[in-house]
Amino acid sequence: MQAINNVFKAQQAKSLSLRNSSAKERKSKLKLLLKNFLQMEEEILFALSDDLGKSKTEAMLAEIYGVKAEANFAIKNINGWMKTKRVASPVAISFSKSWVKPEPKGNILIISPWNYPIMLCLNPLIAAISSGNTAIIKPSELTPASGELLKKLIEKTFSPDEVSVFLGEKDVAQKLLDLPFNHIMFTGSPQVGKLVMEAASKHLAGLTLELGGKSPVIVDKHANIKDAAWKISFYKFANAGQTCTAPDYILCDETVHADLVSALQKNMMEFFSGGIDAAKKDYCSIANEHHFNRLQDALKNSVSAGAEIAYGGETSQSGLYLSPAILTGVSYENPIMQEEIFGPILPVVKVKNLEESIDYVNNKEKPLALYLFSKKSSVHKKVLHDTSSGGMVINDCVIHHMNPNLPFGGVNNSGVGSYHGKFGFDAFSHQKAVLKSSSLSPFQIMLPPYTKTKEVLANLIKKYF
Repeated sequence: MQAINNVFKAQQAKSLSLRNSSAKERKSKLKLLLKNFLQMEEEILFALSDDLGKSKTEAMLAEIYGVKAEANFAIKNINGWMKTKRVASPVAISFSKSWVKPEPKGNILIISPWNYPIMLCLNPLIAAISSGNTAIIKPSELTPASGELLKKLIEKTFSPDEVSVFLGEKDVAQKLLDLPFNHIMFTGSPQVGKLVMEAASKHLAGLTLELGGKSPVIVDKHANIKDAAWKISFYKFANAGQTCTAPDYILCDETVHADLVSALQKNMMEFFSGGIDAAKKDYCSIANEHHFNRLQDALKNSVSAGAEIAYGGETSQSGLYLSPAILTGVSYENPIMQEEIFGPILPVVKVKNLEESIDYVNNKEKPLALYLFSKKSSVHKKVLHDTSSGGMVINDCVIHHMNPNLPFGGVNNSGVGSYHGKFGFDAFSHQKAVLKSSSLSPFQIMLPPYTKTKEVLANLIKKYF
């Protein structure tokens, strides 16, 4: 643990010089990171296959492309993000000039998850480097091959006093959380997020929490069912449902319920024909035995409570595979509706109308994402205005994560703060207020003692300025 202390102290010292680093210097570091990252692509694909059984296609789309796009966007825009911006002064202090100057927060801790172990580590790092900070990274111990690869990549690219990776179990994370970082970025569950927030509070550290929760899909009676079915199927079962923004459950209007279930079944048969063994080349495994057993129990308990398996649900202990399962006959009280599933089980709940769906969503914790399928703009407006969520996607799922011009983050139980693109730069920056005054300040005439005349002047300022 002494190594952690030594690196942290070295990064504290280094952060003082990084505070004044130029856009050119920061871009140079990101370009080198991206270059080394792309040179290690085959190693990355192998690590992801080893840890999670990810296919090359899925890994390239989600992990390789995700990092490349984020890095290139930052490189293109750092100059503009770093600019000190002049702001107006009100009439009462018109003798002054004011600016807002972004400055690095200093020392950043990034605790990354296992489900997208490369992208969800490096994208926050890109934001930290863009904004001129040092960073210590703690990858998940559940994806050891990816953790070793990240350590190799970082050591190849940065000096330890600027960016370092520490591997290990929970004791390493706890040791890091005991240190007075200026900002902590955590991606994971709400339960662990609360512990991270508690640790951050001891040092009043800034905090970005990317959590999760049960992200609902509302399928309105006016939805294009064929379009909705392939999109929900694809984004739910990508990464075996182990995605923080994956559709967690469907609230489907009863008039289109049968059509939707039929269309979901059709897509599943086309995506994963030949049974679970044949699908392994395209389909991600469950992260570990604990989560595999948890999902098996969740499926079993849901069926015991009255749900029916409309498709899938086969398991293979070898490789920890659980085939995509579609559940019907699911009540609100069913155990599967109580906790985030984070796996390839999709409950379809039949509702009477749109109002019932909205009421149900509003009575639960605010989700990281809300997905709506409907062809009617009036329905879009109603759901947008009547619900609260980290993000909302209309007639699609998940892809808002791919737009660096949008903030990505939750609200309350699903997260604190946001990042991606400039929002990541801002998350790891302090917006410093700068004001330059002059010797011509009219407030000189307002100095004590406060006479009646000065009281009149104060009232005039209050009234007219």
